[in-house]
Parts: sequence; structure tokens; C-alpha cells
Amino acid sequence: MKKSLPMLVMGACTLYFLVPIWWLLVAASKSRGEFSSTNPLWFADFKLIDNLRELFAYRDGVFLRWLGNSIVYTGGAALLGTVLAAMCGYALAKYRFPGREAIFNVVLSGVLVPATALALPLFLIFSQFNATNTFWSVFLPSLVNPFGVYLARIYATASVPDELLEAARLDGSGEVRTFFTVSTKLMFPALVTIFLFHFVAVWNNFLLPLIMLGNERLFPVTLGLYTWNTQVNQHPELRMLVLTGALVSIIPLVIAFLLLQRFWRNGLGSGAIK
Repeated sequence: MKKSLPMLVMGACTLYFLVPIWWLLVAASKSRGEFSSTNPLWFADFKLIDNLRELFAYRDGVFLRWLGNSIVYTGGAALLGTVLAAMCGYALAKYRFPGREAIFNVVLSGVLVPATALALPLFLIFSQFNATNTFWSVFLPSLVNPFGVYLARIYATASVPDELLEAARLDGSGEVRTFFTVSTKLMFPALVTIFLFHFVAVWNNFLLPLIMLGNERLFPVTLGLYTWNTQVNQHPELRMLVLTGALVSIIPLVIAFLLLQRFWRNGLGSGAIK
């Protein structure tokens, strides 16, 4: 009874989280007529390949462009944002300078500020430089990751010994070289965790592109699917494209988790032990 109750609760929670994904997979595999006339949680005639072909061919493949935009926005922002967060967290953990704790507290308070509260001020700032409706208006704000700085500082404090840094300095290694050749290797599990969290946050970011972008050729996939979904009443054929596109849009997230889960789990385990 002691073991069966937690297992039952975990099974119910797992089912709760997986049902929407299962529904999306089933819905994307149906034709337009079968979508509303068949069991929503089970397959009818399998039309997924036809739906994918229609999705990628619609309006000269605009969905592929949106998907490519999302990969560029997310991959670039996650990679550079992780490096910046790691350098900032490492500096706050390993160097003593006036105002260090004040800076860390400011960064930590940034974790508590919702991204939606910053979207309008960011729009006004970029408007001053006539930079709205550009790639940079979405990419540059996406580099900021206060939680990554916090996680990098905690992990650097626990995993990078001061004695090792002193030994590197005695051997003539500069601070930048020591960071990239010694410290990042010790912090690697934490960096993967930061990258994954950042990747998911930027991929799912919707409000910032909605406010900043007006040119649909710059849209990420989330904003592109939203615009299609707003036109479903006028163009019912878009419903199946939205469903199929939503299914395709989660594939990069699944791939990222499957490829990096080993490092991510190791990082969480090491952090828990420390």
C-alpha cells in the first residue's frame, strides 16, 4: 500500500501530461472530415504523411521558414546565452570585488520578473533605435538568462576548487584560458542544464515575437501557427495545418531532451549531492 499509492499518483500525473501529446498525434494523423467525426483519442485512416506534405507545401513552404527561424532564434540564443550566463555566474562565484553580492541580488531578482512584464519596455527601447520588426529585436532580448547565472554561480562555487585555479595561474594560464579550458569542463553538466532550460524558454516564447515582429518572414513557428489559428474561421482548411504544425514544432524539443538528458540528469544528481 505504501508503494502502490505513490505509483498510482505518479501514473495519474504521467497520464495527465501525456494525454495532450497523444491527442495531438492522433488529431494530426486524421483527415479534415475524420477530425470532428471520429474518436478524438484514437486513430482513423492514417493521413499523417499527406498532412505533412500539405503543411510543407502550403504557401511555398512558409512553415519551413518559420521552423528555420525558430531554430536560429533558439539555437543561437541558447548557446550564446549559456556562455554569457556561465561567465557571469563563474565571475560572481570565483572573484571578490566590491558590489558582488549586490549584483548577484539584482540578477536573482530578475528571475522573479515575468517575461511578459518586460515585453512592452523592450518594444519601446527597440522603437527608439528603429530596430523593431528585425531579427535582432527578438534575438538580443532572448540572450538574457538570470536563472542561468544563478545556477552557474551555485555550480561553480561547488564544483570548481579555488586550489585548482591557483595552480592554473601558477602555470601561467590566463583567466580567460583557465575558464574555457578548466572551469567549463567541471561545470559542463550545469551548462547542459542551463542550455536546455534556455532552449525550451526561447522556443516557447510567444509574446515577445508577437509584439516585436510584423513581417511574417521573420516569424518563429509559434507565432506563425498562431496567425494561422486566428484565420481558421475564414479558412477551415488551416485547422489541420495548425495541428500538424504543432506536432512538428515539438519534435526539436524532444530531440534536444533525448540527446542531452544524460548530461542533464548527471548535472541534477551532482548538484543534489553537493
